[in-house]
Amino acid sequence: MPDTYQQLALQIKEWGLAAGFQQVGISDVDLGAYKTHYANWLAANYHGQMAYMQRHAEKRLNPAELQPGCLRSISLRMDYRSEDSTQMLQLLQQPDKAYISRYALGRDYHKLVRKRLAQLAEKIQRHVEQTLNQRAFVDSAPVLERALAEKAGLGWIGKNTMLINSKAGSWFFLGEILTDLPLPVDPPQQMQHCGSCSACLPACPTNAFVGPNQLDARRCISYLTIELQESIPEELRPLMGNRVFGCDDCQLACPWNKFSQPAQEPDFSPRHQLNNSELLALFNWSEEEYLRNTEGSPIRRIGYQRWLRNLAVGLGNAPASSAIQQCLQQRLQDNTLSELAREHILWALQRQQQKAGYTETKNK
Repeated sequence: MPDTYQQLALQIKEWGLAAGFQQVGISDVDLGAYKTHYANWLAANYHGQMAYMQRHAEKRLNPAELQPGCLRSISLRMDYRSEDSTQMLQLLQQPDKAYISRYALGRDYHKLVRKRLAQLAEKIQRHVEQTLNQRAFVDSAPVLERALAEKAGLGWIGKNTMLINSKAGSWFFLGEILTDLPLPVDPPQQMQHCGSCSACLPACPTNAFVGPNQLDARRCISYLTIELQESIPEELRPLMGNRVFGCDDCQLACPWNKFSQPAQEPDFSPRHQLNNSELLALFNWSEEEYLRNTEGSPIRRIGYQRWLRNLAVGLGNAPASSAIQQCLQQRLQDNTLSELAREHILWALQRQQQKAGYTETKNK
C-alpha cells in the first residue's frame, strides 16, 4: 500500500479529532461475521414495528450496496454525557419527575454530527487528486454502525448491545464515512471485555434482554417511547416508571461507564431544564410550547400526541396526587386529543384514582 495512504489515514484521524470527535478508526466493509446474528434477531421478530430493519437488511450487511464502490468505513466517536451517573440515578428515584434519555437533552445529534462528518469528507476530498466516491452517515440510513465501529477498533459490542470502549464507556454517538479510498485499516476490537459481568441485563426495567447480546426491542423502553406508533402494552406501562423518552438503565449499570468523559460539545448540554423537569410541567405544555421547546431536538420526532402518551404513563406511575388527577381530567376535555393519547390518559387517571383510594383506605 502506498505510503501516501498511510499518511492520509493519520491526517484523517488528526482532522477528525480537530473536528470534535474523540476517536477515529478505519475498517474494511466486510460484515459477513455479523450476518447470522442479525438474521436470527430478525427471525425472532425482535425488531417489532421497525420494518425498515428487515426491509434494508441486505444494505446493512453489505455497505457496498448502500454506497457503491466503497472499500472502507471511517468510524468516528463523539461523547455526549452531560452529567454524572449519580444525578441520573437520583432523577430515576423521583417518580414525579420526567426521565429523558441523556442523548436527547440537547441539540439533535444527527444535525451536529452529520455536519462535522460532511466537513471532514470535504476536507479529505480537497486533499486528494482523484474524485472520491464517499458519503457520511449518522444513524439515518441502513448502516450497522456498531459493527463497523467494532471492526475499526473503537470498542466492542457489549451484552447490552451497546458499543463499549474501555477508556470511554458507551455514552457516545457514532458516525461513519463510507469511502472508496483504499486506506490502511486499524486492528479490530478482538476482546469482549464484559467478561462474567452481566449487570446490564437485569437492570432493564422491562426485561427486554432475552440474553446476552439479545435485545427484544418490543419490550425496550426506547422502542416503546420513540419507535412504537401505537398503544404501549398495558402490562409494560407500570414497569416504565418515569422514563418518558428513551431509557439509559443498561448504560447506568455498566461498570465501564466510570471511564466516560463529559461531552465537549455545548450543543449537547440540556435545554429547557429537561434534565430536571416535573412530569406535570411537561404534560401541561401546549402543542405550541412543545414545538417551540423541542425545536432542533430529537424529541420532536415523536410528535405532540405521543409525547402526551408517554408522559401520561409516567403520571400514572407517579404517587397519588390530586394535582395530577385534576390535570389528567382537564386534558381529557381537549377536543384535539388523539385517541392514542386519550387511552393512556384514561389509564393514568384510573391508576391515580386507585392509588388515592388505597391511600385513603390505609389512613383510616
